[in-house]
Amino acid sequence: MIFEQLNPHACRTYLIGDEKSREVILVDPVLEHVEDYLKTLDQRTLTLTHVIDTHTHADHISGGAALKDKTSCQYVMHQKAPARCVTFHLTDGFACRLGNIPVKVMTTPGHTKDSIALVFEDRILTGDVLFLDDAGAGRTDLPGGDPGEHWDSMQRVLGLPDHLIVYPAHEYRGRQPSSVKDQKLRNPNLKPRTRQAYIDYLEGLTLGPADWMKDVLKANYACARDPKAAWIPVDVPACEVKGTMALGANDQQVASMPAEEVKRELEAGTRLFVLDVRDPHELTEELGHITRATNIPVTTLAHRLAELEPHRDREIVTVCKAGGRAHTAAQILMQAGFPKVHVMMGGMTAWKQADFPTEA
Repeated sequence: MIFEQLNPHACRTYLIGDEKSREVILVDPVLEHVEDYLKTLDQRTLTLTHVIDTHTHADHISGGAALKDKTSCQYVMHQKAPARCVTFHLTDGFACRLGNIPVKVMTTPGHTKDSIALVFEDRILTGDVLFLDDAGAGRTDLPGGDPGEHWDSMQRVLGLPDHLIVYPAHEYRGRQPSSVKDQKLRNPNLKPRTRQAYIDYLEGLTLGPADWMKDVLKANYACARDPKAAWIPVDVPACEVKGTMALGANDQQVASMPAEEVKRELEAGTRLFVLDVRDPHELTEELGHITRATNIPVTTLAHRLAELEPHRDREIVTVCKAGGRAHTAAQILMQAGFPKVHVMMGGMTAWKQADFPTEA
């Protein structure tokens, strides 16, 4: 079996095929690398029969349309994919063979409506529905995302054979592929939860769609062949909620502080520094925000640590909607050497439920 990851960066493109027939497929190709793919195919005398996108991408322009034009291969996506140039649409349970290699399609909505995973005998290509270890999974707050559907997809993953090795469509921090069994132990998105608890967990991590990602989606809907069809920032972990963390940050143990204690500290006039890491628009919505809280979204925190230097010796408590983003923010601060960092338990949801004062 031919199985290789071709790209030098966080977006993963997989070359898969049969050694005997020399027929191969490409999964999740990136437009800017199309010429590199073609060179590889030519040098190794491989015939590209199909290109498959596991979903409509929001962080890069797909190379599917360009490869279809240049090789006459089939361009394959889920039946709900909006791209006009797709030539074959997949449904759940569709099974076929790549030479002598059996593969089955599993629909996995949640990150997008058209997400699929490709299940082989010994591995699974999960697209963005599941990443590795603490990376969790692809965001559900982009167009087409749905936390409830994502929970449904996680239940399907939990039902897969433990031995399958997980290969995601992105890897931002050098994590190595490992088994479904390992991911059940390491991946926070596979932690046992009710459907509603899972929805609450994901909504607590909400980052908010970026305008540039919407432009990329439109380019992929239109089957763009021009790499400049949408502006894309370099080295941004766009699809990973925890992508702002430095290597090793997830190993830090974070202390928690109940909302009641935060209130007491503030009323007592201590030097407690409240850092609200939600998106700015959330501060004026129903939950409001704590008076005198400083707002730095978790998505930009790693790049704005200098703003917190004057407060390095103070006790800092991070706050979000329910605690998820605040935990990530606290890990970032601890990795940067801030000595006294806490997470407010339950976030602004707990603060509001206690009927503590807020501003909006």
